[in-house]
Amino acid sequence: MSRLPISLSHALRMVAGVAVAVTAALLLAAPPAAAHPMPHSVLLLDVHETSVAAELKLPVSDFSRASGVALDDTTTTKQLSARTTAIRRYLAAHLHPTTRQGKAWAVTFGDMALGRAEQTSTGTYRELTVRATLTPPPGGDPRRFVLDYDVIVHQVVTHTVMVSVRQDWATGRVGDAGQDTATEVGVIRTDTRTMTVAPLTVDLESGSVWSGIHAMFLLGADHILEGTDHLLFLLILLLPAPLQADGSRWRGLTSTRTAIGRIGRTTLAFTVGHSIALALSAFGRLGIPAQPVEAFIAFSILVGAAHAIRPIFPGREAAVAGVFGLGHGLAFSLTLAEMNLSSGQLALSLAGFNLGIECMQLLLVLLALPSLICLTRLRRHSVLRGACAALTAGAALGWLLDRLGLPNPVARAADSAGTHTSQLLLVLFATALLATLRVITSHRRGQGPGKSSGTSPVLTTRLE
Repeated sequence: MSRLPISLSHALRMVAGVAVAVTAALLLAAPPAAAHPMPHSVLLLDVHETSVAAELKLPVSDFSRASGVALDDTTTTKQLSARTTAIRRYLAAHLHPTTRQGKAWAVTFGDMALGRAEQTSTGTYRELTVRATLTPPPGGDPRRFVLDYDVIVHQVVTHTVMVSVRQDWATGRVGDAGQDTATEVGVIRTDTRTMTVAPLTVDLESGSVWSGIHAMFLLGADHILEGTDHLLFLLILLLPAPLQADGSRWRGLTSTRTAIGRIGRTTLAFTVGHSIALALSAFGRLGIPAQPVEAFIAFSILVGAAHAIRPIFPGREAAVAGVFGLGHGLAFSLTLAEMNLSSGQLALSLAGFNLGIECMQLLLVLLALPSLICLTRLRRHSVLRGACAALTAGAALGWLLDRLGLPNPVARAADSAGTHTSQLLLVLFATALLATLRVITSHRRGQGPGKSSGTSPVLTTRLE
């Protein structure tokens, strides 16, 4: 029995070290490589209540050969701008959506951009991206239509067009779905026997309101789970909650009840702040630029990390969480703004999205709560707290510089760490569990046979 506390202490130090090491490793890990585009056209559809937004991804070499518009690997943005009218004219002649009864849809073309030229095993590849809005006539169904499209395939018979649905609120396809996760609805190619291109009939399932709400709930939960910056801000602000401030230093511990109260008020204030901003921004359709919002969030994390090292606003964490929560709510609203939802869909989406955020946030705080309280009972808790705060401050500074226009590897590594949230929380939970076992074991040693049944002064301070 006499050796048990020593082994627990050793294990605790090991797990605490692993917690810092794992956190550092995840922050310094290289972000995953992006998939390379394939040399065929892609037509991505975002299905809305009254229209369909389309994004055309066209290989520059094949597009130039089919259209006669001069585009190549050296074309600049200025040169592309000069050829915009010709590109739109050509696309309008080869993109004709209609109802099943043959009534023409309206087609308007928006932004276009040239991607960066990349070397592949078969040569240089560059992509032209064009956005368009397809609007059915009165009485037309945006979920069922005929797509007459032969932008490149009418000239390059070996070319294929992959048509996929990227976003569709009614069927639960929402969020940051990309080309790799879109649902294919058909392929357009030249029939080499007849040398014709048959129109593609698009017939999407009806979907339901419940599918949209459920998808938005999951999207809100994922936004917190994978949104490293949002979760990091809340956790770093909660880190010193069990501590007492004495001037410019954290000294001593509060009672467990007081610590839980502070954590609860801070979490609630953050929830109220981002919920208000999310609702006002979404319903007001404010169109706030993303860059200043993201920079504000990075700054909030930096302030929270500094507060975890030295008390800046002791006792006012809830108020600070509410103010900074407004900025985080504006960031959440950017996700809804990109979906171009109708007013009814927006209201339902806001409810589901916010509920998902709150449920996941509450779950993560409950998982982290034992760690936040128990780790401060350790003899060397200040070292561990300082290390966590320093890592957080480094990530926040990297994000801040990146969002002010200075890209850096620290920001990219911090973004990639969002996929490892569950592992980080597991390490924290294991550390807290060992800390609890050590305190309990120490308590039992202090009240062994022949000892007083009263609680020792040290344990009273640590366990009250």
